[in-house]
This record gives sequence, structure tokens and C-alpha cells, in this order.
Amino acid sequence: MSTFTPGVPPPTSPPPPPTGAPPQGSSGRATASLVLGILGIICCNLLAPVAWVLGHSELQTIASGASSPQGEGTARAGMILGIIGSVLLALGLAWLMFWGGLATMAALFDH
Repeated sequence: MSTFTPGVPPPTSPPPPPTGAPPQGSSGRATASLVLGILGIICCNLLAPVAWVLGHSELQTIASGASSPQGEGTARAGMILGIIGSVLLALGLAWLMFWGGLATMAALFDH
């Protein structure tokens, strides 16, 4: 039972701790761009253009302030890997068309 003393305010419970936003890490799109960029260089070149576009899109989102700036490095790395993988994809396709075309011409005129 509490006792009331004149002139003394009643005891109160301490205020709850402040609730701030939890620390934000890099966004999922930045991480996806990096993973797709790595895969685009290592094993599946068709993923490289996707990484390029996704990384570029995430950098624009970060620049507009709609996404956490902590993911900028991850998105930039994914975009750069996507560019490198896209160039390798284009060179591979050009090589395939050139040598494939030469093989077809050789087969036609081999008779």
C-alpha cells in the first residue's frame, strides 16, 4: 500500500528507453547486385547485365535518399562487376559468331 505525503509527488516508473530506428545495413538490392556480378564473371555471363542494371538502379535510389547510403559500396561493386561481365559476354558472343561463322564457311566450301 502506498502512503501519500503532502508536497511530495507520487513515485513514477522510469520512462521507457528511446526507440530509434535500428541501424541500417546495405539494401538487399545492393547485395543482389554484388552476388549477380560475381556470378556473372565466374560462371554465368548472362547474369552480368542484370547486375549492372540492378547496381545502377540502387545507386540512383541511394542518391535520391530513398535507400541507406551504407549499401553504396556494395551496389557500386556489383555494378562494376556487371559491366566487366557484360563486356566479357559481348566478347564471348563476338568470338562465337566470328569463329562459328568461319567454321560454317569452311564446312560449306570444304567440298
